[in-house]
Amino acid sequence: MSVQSELAFWTAFSRNTNKSSFLNMNDAQSAFVVLYFIYLFISYITYGTCIAIPLRLLTTFVHEFSHAAVCWITGGSVHQIEVYSDAAGVTRYRGGCRCLISSAGYIGEASWGVFFVVMSGGRKTATVAAGFLIACLLTALCYSPNKTMVLLAVFYSVTTFSFIWIEWYLYTPLIQFVILFFGVFMSFIAIVDIFWHTVAKSNPGSDAYALYEEYGTCCLPRCVGFAWFICAILLQTSAFALDYMLLSDECENKGWFECVFHTQVDFKDWRWDWSLFIARSS
Repeated sequence: MSVQSELAFWTAFSRNTNKSSFLNMNDAQSAFVVLYFIYLFISYITYGTCIAIPLRLLTTFVHEFSHAAVCWITGGSVHQIEVYSDAAGVTRYRGGCRCLISSAGYIGEASWGVFFVVMSGGRKTATVAAGFLIACLLTALCYSPNKTMVLLAVFYSVTTFSFIWIEWYLYTPLIQFVILFFGVFMSFIAIVDIFWHTVAKSNPGSDAYALYEEYGTCCLPRCVGFAWFICAILLQTSAFALDYMLLSDECENKGWFECVFHTQVDFKDWRWDWSLFIARSS
């Protein structure tokens, strides 16, 4: 796949910009960096408020669906996927590798964040990511969902499909904004939740404690939580660096793998122009 598709969204911002301003970045990279930190700030100030509840529930869904996915991959069977209105959730399963399944929840949240951040750069890739989310939501309805899970799946399936339709038939860019925000929010929540639920305290109901009960002193809950915490930070840092690299001028005519292994990034000499945010109609 050419990285040109990854540049499509961000270059839409830069039609009337010049080459002088804050960062030694191209226009696409500047737009990505500023939007990323705007979304990170929004995630921070809304954390723990009622405004964030819909996205907290979506993050809980990807947490539980990650448990289910690893269960399937390791040969187990999933019986039920539930999400509750207080942003808790449970996946009931049988078989599979419990060590990997228990670890898949929080690491899954962080991984979904990486997926969305990286896929947000191009119009087509963001649409693929949105479609994949819809497919997972609808799949969960086949596993004895509770009422909240049903409402969540219907709401986000319809809403995300609407964003896709608007993107391709009415107005662009849109779906890229949505997918990037999903990615930043999920990554932020994953890091914060791992810290407070598994590192700051040993919570008997946490995935880390489940590993401790299963394997004993070799998997102390806080040690497991700390490993997940570092992993989540590294995953999101890698996602940011990867998307930044894919949007570079050097990668414009390269494939993804060629770009990743043969490109250097430079974060020096900021430049920025607010006209990057001038959108356009389809």
